[in-house]
Amino acid sequence: MPVLRSTSKTSRRSRFAAAGTLLAALSLLLTLPGAASAAGTHDAAAEKPARGTATMGMGVVAHDGQGGLPRDTRAVQTEGVDVSGHQGNVAWSTLWNSGVKWAYTKATEGTYYKNEYFAQQYNGSYNVGMIRGAYHFATPNTTSGATQANYFVNNGGGWSRDGKTLPGVLDIEWNPYGDQCFGLSQAGMVSWIRDFVNTYKARTGRDAVIYTATSWWKTCTGNNASFGATNPLWVARYAATVGELPAGWGFYTIWQYTSSGPTVGDHDRFNGALDRVQALANG
Repeated sequence: MPVLRSTSKTSRRSRFAAAGTLLAALSLLLTLPGAASAAGTHDAAAEKPARGTATMGMGVVAHDGQGGLPRDTRAVQTEGVDVSGHQGNVAWSTLWNSGVKWAYTKATEGTYYKNEYFAQQYNGSYNVGMIRGAYHFATPNTTSGATQANYFVNNGGGWSRDGKTLPGVLDIEWNPYGDQCFGLSQAGMVSWIRDFVNTYKARTGRDAVIYTATSWWKTCTGNNASFGATNPLWVARYAATVGELPAGWGFYTIWQYTSSGPTVGDHDRFNGALDRVQALANG
């Protein structure tokens, strides 16, 4: 009998040990790369911004990094800002008094979003004396370039020869909601952009300004050089120098150089004195 009791205790200990081993194995399984990858995918999905909240240059730091501010140069440049619904009601008088003389306001995104602060921002900048314009955040995977150009023009992106209205801007950059090139091939992206700018010119008589970053342009258009002769370039690079430009453009018209400027975040330099800003407005 003593032997039988000893065997029973040993059996129970073995079962407890086996259960402990099983729990340890399950814990290990949860830490395997596949499990971590799945959790990371869930977290990444949760961090995607809401549709309509994209802003000009929101992908620059993540993809291109951020360096120092531009050095003073002998070339005359004119300070400007770009704003969106993210900034809400903007203190335009403060910006004007700080030396900002022109502004661009986000009007639309895709065919599903209109900036709820557009009137305060677009009219407010005009009322303090700034030369101003509107921009459209492109989503080439949702509707055609022509459809989005028409939506833009119909909702604040038009142009008038009043000396204070700049031509509209096509903001074409990293997709904050998914694949950086919106699932388009390089040829498909070039075709989409051409569809937009051709429609915009047909509607307004003006060539749209193209806002982009060189690295994105290389990746998503194959560094296409066919727009430089017609569409002014607004290049994004947060560094002490503007760096390499996309193919086809020998110079930039506007440089977005920081997302952390005073009063509002995005500050820009127009490549010329105020009379050159006026010249672009007048067409």
